Amino acid sequence: MQTVILVIHLLIALALIGVVLLQRSEGGALGIGGSGGGGSGNLFSARGVGNALTRTTAWLAVAFFATSITLTVLATRGGSGSSIFDTAPAPQSEGQPAPAAPAAPGQGTGGSVLPQLPQAPAQ
Repeated sequence: MQTVILVIHLLIALALIGVVLLQRSEGGALGIGGSGGGGSGNLFSARGVGNALTRTTAWLAVAFFATSITLTVLATRGGSGSSIFDTAPAPQSEGQPAPAAPAAPGQGTGGSVLPQLPQAPAQ
């Protein structure tokens, strides 16, 4: 179920990207976009195409949000039901000492995890 909704979600995302890129730029920053003819022989006028793309964008956005919420609900209810915060260690009180850092491989305990550079000979 989750996989099917995820595939639908990805298809909606790609369609939403495509529809947004098809829309005419309002600013016309580089002179690109939407300067086609608006003759009476076309199926859509220039305004009709803009309205259709705007409505399509709105419906795809609603579908995107709906699938996002559905995936979130399925992930929280279908999973183990626990959060990463449930497995985090408890904060330490001030009276307890901090645990020692794990030792680096090949070194003794209680040192830096960075490799030690050899000392330069004294002159």
